[in-house]
Amino acid sequence: MDIISIIAPMILVLFGYTIGSTRIITGGNEALVERLGKYNRKLDPGLNFIVPFVEKIAIEKTTREQILDIAPQPAITKDNISVEVDAVIYWRVFDWVKAYYEVEDVEDAIGNLVITTLRSAIGRQELDETYSSRSEINKTLLEELDKATDDWGVKVLRVEVQEIKLPDSIMESLEKERAAESEKQAAIFKAEGEKQASISRAEGTVQAIEMIAQALKGQSNSKDVLKYLVAQRFVDANQKLGESKNAKIIFMNPKDVSEGVGELLEEDTHISDGSIGNNSN
Repeated sequence: MDIISIIAPMILVLFGYTIGSTRIITGGNEALVERLGKYNRKLDPGLNFIVPFVEKIAIEKTTREQILDIAPQPAITKDNISVEVDAVIYWRVFDWVKAYYEVEDVEDAIGNLVITTLRSAIGRQELDETYSSRSEINKTLLEELDKATDDWGVKVLRVEVQEIKLPDSIMESLEKERAAESEKQAAIFKAEGEKQASISRAEGTVQAIEMIAQALKGQSNSKDVLKYLVAQRFVDANQKLGESKNAKIIFMNPKDVSEGVGELLEEDTHISDGSIGNNSN
């Protein structure tokens, strides 16, 4: 009876010691052990033992990749345009000894470093460049952050600038500028089209005149044919004016038009005859 009463407490103490010294570290995590307040060793995933009352687990943290989402931050571009920029950082702690003992709060430190570096990168770019060279900004941020966080035992894996937001006033100005540029280009294209159309019409008229002149050469009734063509054009023009809702119709006597053309033709004939006579003299 006396032996049992002695052994039982010893068994309880041994059991409590065993329970108190056993630590199970989850896969993907890492634990740091301090002995009497000083760093002693790391604990890997699985079953581990520590010395109760002498050793303690300071931290148990993940060694897996983590995501840090940076809220929109104000920044000023090289050409003094205020913008808001947000980013996502993918990072991993490869040495929790440095991450825990070299910096107070590693995640908060990374966040502040990202904000400072992001503002600096935007400040070196003009507004147009921030949109066109976003991949270059990501690359610059990755290099600078990875270098700065190496002393903390942190590896920055990827940096993604998500959105660069402009103030509403700047957005309105840019929209107006783009609209004005579009109108300008449309006006240029329209003017160029009208120019080409005018040239084509003029070339068509010249070709038509040459064809008519060639067809009438040597014809005895060439004047009558010309009068007929002019009268036909006159009728077509009046018809088009009549079809227009807003056009003001001016009535002209076809006979006057025909007679006027006839006078021009006779005058041209006299001039030609006179020229021929002068040449003969």
